[in-house]
Amino acid sequence: MSEGFSITVNGKLVRVAEGTSVAAAVMMANEPCRFSVRGEARGPLCGMGVCMECRVTVNGVAHQRSCQLICAPEMAVVTG
Repeated sequence: MSEGFSITVNGKLVRVAEGTSVAAAVMMANEPCRFSVRGEARGPLCGMGVCMECRVTVNGVAHQRSCQLICAPEMAVVTG
């Protein structure tokens, strides 16, 4: 079994196991995925990429659905 690896979420180092979704890593970092137009914190809702509530920026690419992505070593995730 793999010991896992680290990614960053808004600059916070998060240790994850192989196969962990980016959405789970964002929740482990205690960060919202984004904020609504009213300023409310948003996170994964449907878990299958339909609702778009879990969108984040991954390695500089915006609007990635975090529930559909698996973490990779040295991945940089930015929310908000």
